[in-house]
Amino acid sequence: MNRYLALLLAPLLLVACEFDDLPELTFQREVRDFRADMRELVRDIAIYARERRENFIVVPQDGVELVTTDGLATGALEIEYLDAVDGLGAQGVFFGAAGVDQPTPITQTDRLIELIDLAVETGEFPVLVTDFANSRRNIDEAYDSIAEAGFLPFVAPNRELDTVPGFPLEVPGTNFADIDDLGLARNFLNLVNPRLFSTRQEFIDALVLTDYDVLILDFFFNGEPFTAAQLQQLRFKPGGGRRLLLAYLSIGQAESDRFYWQNSWFSNPPVWLVEQVAGDPTNYHVRYWEPGWQAILFGSPDAYLDRILDTAFDGVFLDHVDEYEFFERN
Repeated sequence: MNRYLALLLAPLLLVACEFDDLPELTFQREVRDFRADMRELVRDIAIYARERRENFIVVPQDGVELVTTDGLATGALEIEYLDAVDGLGAQGVFFGAAGVDQPTPITQTDRLIELIDLAVETGEFPVLVTDFANSRRNIDEAYDSIAEAGFLPFVAPNRELDTVPGFPLEVPGTNFADIDDLGLARNFLNLVNPRLFSTRQEFIDALVLTDYDVLILDFFFNGEPFTAAQLQQLRFKPGGGRRLLLAYLSIGQAESDRFYWQNSWFSNPPVWLVEQVAGDPTNYHVRYWEPGWQAILFGSPDAYLDRILDTAFDGVFLDHVDEYEFFERN
């Protein structure tokens, strides 16, 4: 029977070999645990960072399924992974998963909360939820729902995360306390795309006036890192209390507008570079377990994380942690 199937499939294999992406697809279908690969990468980043700075904060966004071995609430907890991170980030838990200002399907909300609660039960575990809504009614409902679930809230008016929301007028949970630990925070601002600001200083001046306990920012403004003086300006809330600064770092996708990108990769890609993300001309799927990609992220003075560690940022907010979903589908 096997010999018969081989003869039957041989012509199809010969045709498939004509396509340039065959090696790529074959590699993606390799038998490996993509979720374990991502957990290992996050742990390695956390261990490396804390060898340099003991209290450095590491928060992965999305990929909530990584908290258990099989991604189900009935699965075994991944204690080593949870011990390595200082909290979790999640998007669209109550509003925005299906579109801005759209309620997230209740089944999806319940699944996410069930998994997040498992992580929270392991100890003090802040959860930073970014929802997306632009009508005042839904913004209020999103904030109320996030707070009722016991999570830190931020509701963005669009997915670009490029503005300080104008509503509500007062940041929910505004306080004058010093926030020296993520567990003390009561709110946060997720503004990783400064495209609407003309200069670094204009961007800094806008954020200085906000009352958020945690600021999640891109490490760069138009390719230039913020100065030590600018970060010091951001360190304090208007009322005088200290706040935390987290730098955005994509670990599951490469971005062609970053300092590490080489134009030669378009025609001669490294082994870890896969393909363009659908609908996003600047982002590319990467084999995040490959040493070549990880060397860009950390381990040398010019690596991304190492640059962040040399500044006043208190930690990193890791994005595209759910990249394993792409490889599981393909």
